[in-house]
Amino acid sequence: MTRNVFVIGLGLIGGSIALALQKAPRTKVFGYDAHEQTRQLASTLNVVHEVVEDPAEFAKEADVIIFGTPVNVTLELMEQLKSWELKRGVIITDTGSTKSRIMEKALELRQSGIVFIGGHPMAGSHKSGITAAKPYLLENAYYMLTPNEGEEIEKLAALDDLLKFTLGKMVVVDAKVHDHMTAVVSHFPHIIAASLVHQLNTEKQTYPMTSSLAAGGFRDITRIASSNPALWRDITMQNRKELVGQLDAWLTEMNRVRDLLNAGDAKAIENYFSDARDVRDSLPVANGALYMPYDLYVDIPDYPGVISEVTGYLAEDNISITNIRIVETRVDVFGILVISFQTNEDRERAAKCIAHKANYDTHIS
Repeated sequence: MTRNVFVIGLGLIGGSIALALQKAPRTKVFGYDAHEQTRQLASTLNVVHEVVEDPAEFAKEADVIIFGTPVNVTLELMEQLKSWELKRGVIITDTGSTKSRIMEKALELRQSGIVFIGGHPMAGSHKSGITAAKPYLLENAYYMLTPNEGEEIEKLAALDDLLKFTLGKMVVVDAKVHDHMTAVVSHFPHIIAASLVHQLNTEKQTYPMTSSLAAGGFRDITRIASSNPALWRDITMQNRKELVGQLDAWLTEMNRVRDLLNAGDAKAIENYFSDARDVRDSLPVANGALYMPYDLYVDIPDYPGVISEVTGYLAEDNISITNIRIVETRVDVFGILVISFQTNEDRERAAKCIAHKANYDTHIS
């Protein structure tokens, strides 16, 4: 018997899930997106087996429905579900990055006999849209499931059995716990990155050259400030209570740093940086809530053709890269050339290749 999976919202995440689930046996993947151009691309690029024009009508045939839409849109769709004719036993899930409001809405659906299990694949990319969708995007990334208390074990197991074909690491957590953890490692860092950029913008009014010096560490730590403002407006609004708590804790931490600086205790300041380094270096190398490319820093000499030389070596060894950039200054960086890879394995192969063929120093941050 064929299992019909219906993905609504065919952007980066929804499209990647649709591609990955095509590997599941006896499964046919259908898709819908509110934008006609995206639906056309989904058909052309074979992101789904079949494109749907009327989601409410096709929902009658779906065994699993996945909302690959922003949280605000998902909430609207969940309200519409109350009037949709659904297949008996259908399982519905989503991919939103905040879960508390979603799961509160899910309780309303439960009263109508609809099973809704929250989901959040914690992966992403520096690109967006259906053309950036990849079947392996979620591989080794944490895929969080947030069922409400009392959900049927059989339904949760059935969803887990399907989503395992994304090759994500399936984890079940409470929705509020999820929102707290993602506030710490994902949502709050975006606020910090944006605040640092605002501070730079203020400083450059008096010291114009400041922005010219903003390379290396500053660009790395503020990279996520270039993310979609509308997306992060919504995420911040949805998780604002947790974020206020994080801001309070951050202000306490900054007051501690200020006290260290005022005291002028060199050893205490060194310990502060040392402790931070140890914690940071102990973090697992894996896809988390933020897209984190596998970067390799290469310390190359400055002469014409050196970049094509390095990339040529990688091509000879059939190592694919996803991005490459030149750091404008060597201040606070490990190498002037930064090459990004899709996987850690590719990065390790590249480091060995460059060390063997060019003898340039490399560093993994």
